[in-house]
Amino acid sequence: MKSTRPDSASRTAGVELFDVCHVGVVLRAALFVHAALAVGVLFQVQTLRGFALQFSLATAIALPAVLAWLIATCLLKNLIADIAASAQAAISATLGALSALGGRALAMQANPAGLEQLTPLATAAAGAALALVIHQWLRMQALARTPADTAAQLAELQSRIRPHFLFNTLNSALALVRLDPQRAESVLEDLAELFRVALNSTDADVSLADEVALAQRYLAIEQIRFGSRLRVTWDLDEAAAAARVPPLLLQPLVENAVRHGVEPSPDGGEISVRTQFRRGLAVISIVNSVAAQSSQPGHGMALANVRERLRLMHDVTAQFDAQLEGDQFVVRIVVPA
Repeated sequence: MKSTRPDSASRTAGVELFDVCHVGVVLRAALFVHAALAVGVLFQVQTLRGFALQFSLATAIALPAVLAWLIATCLLKNLIADIAASAQAAISATLGALSALGGRALAMQANPAGLEQLTPLATAAAGAALALVIHQWLRMQALARTPADTAAQLAELQSRIRPHFLFNTLNSALALVRLDPQRAESVLEDLAELFRVALNSTDADVSLADEVALAQRYLAIEQIRFGSRLRVTWDLDEAAAAARVPPLLLQPLVENAVRHGVEPSPDGGEISVRTQFRRGLAVISIVNSVAAQSSQPGHGMALANVRERLRLMHDVTAQFDAQLEGDQFVVRIVVPA
């Protein structure tokens, strides 16, 4: 999902604060509402049987109500993005009340005993109150996320193409100018594309296919420098190509693989990049051999940056794992396709 970044502080209560369209938000909201109901029921009954009965009745109303509220707010998110925070809260409370009344009406059709004690006014008030709590939670979450988002962008800038790579590439191109002018031109074209994306990209997300193409350009440049010492294999699944990922996701990872897996080894090393489509998910793996005499340990900035940007974009629907497995370093990423 492509998000819109607020242009100023006046829009702090805008799109990002009302973004309930993530699976993670849906799960947390449903769990919160049911936890609140459980606490409320505990104050009314004193037996386990009574608790089970009252909680099941409350759930019959709450589950469809919270799902209706989440769907409605997701659909209306862009329409109410620019209005005042107080108006957003009023709309949220109104939708919560209407959703609760709708849930009550659905439950009443089954005519269960005990629901007659729950008046429409009490139902609407509870729905509005819970909706306001979730609304405020979304607001606080977005405000708390702003520094993390800024830090992630800063780390992204710092982890973009390193100066030493620029110098090495230019030296390689200069060496090829007389020997193989066409190849030198290709190297400079790849370098220009890398810097164009690194310095000018303002997209919130890009396709996995675009990221793979950029990583291929990067490794093609490094191939000039390392020659046969750098051995790269690609196993790409076209079905996963349309998955949306943060920009410059793969380039820092393959750069890490070259820097820590290939460069310090006299015999070079191997890098394998694989994409797969599995049941609605795109699975990305980057594997590099580890030199017997490892390079100086890095600070993990690229890995932390990728992990944070994936979390900001996909929340709980994204997975990131990086670990040493035998004589290989393996990075695995899973995102919605």
